[in-house]
Amino acid sequence: MSGARRGTTRFARPAAPGRLVRRAGGTLNDKRSQEDINWLYRREPEPEETRVFTPEEVARMNPSQRGPAPADPSSFQYRGEPIQAPPTAAPGRTRRSRRSLRTKRRHPVRNFFLVLFLAWFAFMLGTPVFAWTAGTVVDTVPEGERPAEQPGNTVLLVGSDARDDLTPEERSRLGTGSSEGRRTDTMMLLHTPPSGRAALVSLPRDSYVPIPGHGSNKLNAAYSFGGAELLVATIEANTGIRIDGYLEIGMLGLVDTVDAVGGIEVCPAEAINDKDSHLELQAGCQVVDGVTALGYARMRKQDPRGDLGRIERQREVIGKVVSKAANPVHLLNPLTYWSLNMAVSNSVARGEETGPGQLFSVATGFFSTALGSGYSLTVPVSDPAASTSAGSAVIWDEAASEELFEGIRTGQTDGFEKFER
Repeated sequence: MSGARRGTTRFARPAAPGRLVRRAGGTLNDKRSQEDINWLYRREPEPEETRVFTPEEVARMNPSQRGPAPADPSSFQYRGEPIQAPPTAAPGRTRRSRRSLRTKRRHPVRNFFLVLFLAWFAFMLGTPVFAWTAGTVVDTVPEGERPAEQPGNTVLLVGSDARDDLTPEERSRLGTGSSEGRRTDTMMLLHTPPSGRAALVSLPRDSYVPIPGHGSNKLNAAYSFGGAELLVATIEANTGIRIDGYLEIGMLGLVDTVDAVGGIEVCPAEAINDKDSHLELQAGCQVVDGVTALGYARMRKQDPRGDLGRIERQREVIGKVVSKAANPVHLLNPLTYWSLNMAVSNSVARGEETGPGQLFSVATGFFSTALGSGYSLTVPVSDPAASTSAGSAVIWDEAASEELFEGIRTGQTDGFEKFER
């Protein structure tokens, strides 16, 4: 190519990186040459390293070369107010310790409600236990042969009209009169079978039955002759039913219990004016206090059915007391709950064999009969006013009563509807 004419362009092979290349009569620096070679061979250019300037070099630069000065965090604005830098943690306090501090600050409120709940639970559980231990215990286990153990649980409930423990003022207020001695106005068998419906069976106080060691007499005379022990023996001998528990409530106890639940509602079909029980009631539904409820349950002379009519009113009063006492409003109210338990404790005597199991059976049995899911009935009667050596008395229907007692003895209460009246 030495013979080439003047003015023509002389091409050269691509030079290796770092060497000068002559193109169109000019000389390019190494950087430009390197860029062309990278483009020709599709190479990615190496990133330029960031240079760190020394403080002396920065001081010699113009302000436009230095760039904007770093902002002061304390000068930041939010809605016209300066944002303060977050406070630094105290020496030795970590994030976990701060979280623990916040947790501890929440514990007092939670602990307060926890302690309050535990105190309420202890009160609800401890009150009946205290009332149970503070109650009166009486001898009820009769001597001699007794019926064998039977299915289910049968408790004898006795309402006593004893006046020995009443002051003259209480006798006047309750209208009990001044008769001496201990008698029973009410006798009921509450049977809870292993399965099936509970049965509350009333035993007329004027039932004419044999009393061990005392010939034949009215049933309530057994209590007068020998107290609870002889009464249990008499009922077991005439029914063949094993008595598992015994609870006795006095007249004042019924008054206190009714008052503790705020009274009960009674609905006599006709007006009542009975001087012997000090009872005056208008016809129709009305709420009565404890004294009036006692007179309503005891009154019989103005009732054409006599003792049988009184039995029905006694079951009515007891059922309404139990139903109202089981209301959550009364159970959750500490004052009412305490008053109810103390009224029962101060006026209810239990048999020596009667334990918490029998008490629970009584509560569930009464509750079921009050709600109508249990049986509420009276021993079948063939003659309500028979003339006997003890005066006018009640004679049981032998066949029907034996069928009823057999159902209780075997724990089979199905079919008891036919005994209801």
